[in-house]
Amino acid sequence: MTALSPSPFGHVSNSATLAGVAWRRSSHSTAANNCVEAGVLPSGEVAVRDSKDVTGPALLFPPGVWGAFVRALADEGLSAS
Repeated sequence: MTALSPSPFGHVSNSATLAGVAWRRSSHSTAANNCVEAGVLPSGEVAVRDSKDVTGPALLFPPGVWGAFVRALADEGLSAS
């Protein structure tokens, strides 16, 4: 198995420390909470966390990177290739 390289983006180990973030969940989310939530930080970075673990870790993405990811999903979807 190939080891994953460390992410060039930031993270926090406890997303509850991100005070004042308005977390948003996809409208396609189910009652089982099996999705992610995203929130914009005052710095403009986008935090992403697991909706089942609201005090767990969050990944932090620069706004341009997150926007490109969301646009790629909308335009092309995900491919397993």
